[in-house]
Amino acid sequence: MYENLKKQLFALKSNRIFEFAVIAVIIISALEIGAKTYDLPGFLNTALLGLDWFITVFFVVEISIRFIADHDKKNFFKNGWNVFDTLVVVVSLIPINDSELALLARLVRIFRVLRMISIIPELRTLITSLLKALPQMGYVVLLMFIIFYIYAAVGSYLFADINPFLWENIAVSMLTLFRVMTFEDWTDVQYETMEVYPWSWMFYMSFIFLTAFAFLNMVIGIVVNVMDKESQAEAEELRQQLEEEQGPEPTMRELQDEIRELKTLLQGQQAQINQHSARETSE
Repeated sequence: MYENLKKQLFALKSNRIFEFAVIAVIIISALEIGAKTYDLPGFLNTALLGLDWFITVFFVVEISIRFIADHDKKNFFKNGWNVFDTLVVVVSLIPINDSELALLARLVRIFRVLRMISIIPELRTLITSLLKALPQMGYVVLLMFIIFYIYAAVGSYLFADINPFLWENIAVSMLTLFRVMTFEDWTDVQYETMEVYPWSWMFYMSFIFLTAFAFLNMVIGIVVNVMDKESQAEAEELRQQLEEEQGPEPTMRELQDEIRELKTLLQGQQAQINQHSARETSE
């Protein structure tokens, strides 16, 4: 009986309609959270409270279905996404009222929107790739900090007398350079220093090229490279699963042996046909 229930729940979990229903409830949950930020009449607040309990119960049922239908329950919580989904669902059971945990309950309900990532495989692959790319991006960030520090020191020495508010010390200079890198009215900063140092445009152009263009493309390249490796790993895992279900592909030697067996079988059948024909002729 349990095995039949497990098979039925596994079929339900794999059903596209069920997946779309989960996504729809997550979207409704996001809209419900946004609606609570407005001043609403009392009856709407009551309706939203009922909707919140419905969403919570739905998520409890959904995570229970996923757990029961899983073939390897021992490793269910070794998956980080399963742990995240379970924590969000369990903490969502905290009632929203004037208790001390009310704020925590409201904050956790906001994170229910992130469950969209665990439901949609493409988003899950993107987040996984970003997390795996962090160690490599750390060196890029370190190199960018060195560039920031050098340019901030130079800018502080050269431009502090022009505008102390922007170039007073190295810390303020780094904030100013961040403004330049994000193109937030950076031309105002440049034209102000060009009135005293006409060649200072080279300072800004070289900084923008190194940070906004070169480093940004390096980060994008690292993420794309990791995503490509993740896609290849998923394809390999899918291929292995298919091999386990269908059996490994036959080797060339196995194919040759099968051809020999077929030839032997055909020759035997041909010999029987010839013998039968010879008997009919003799009769």
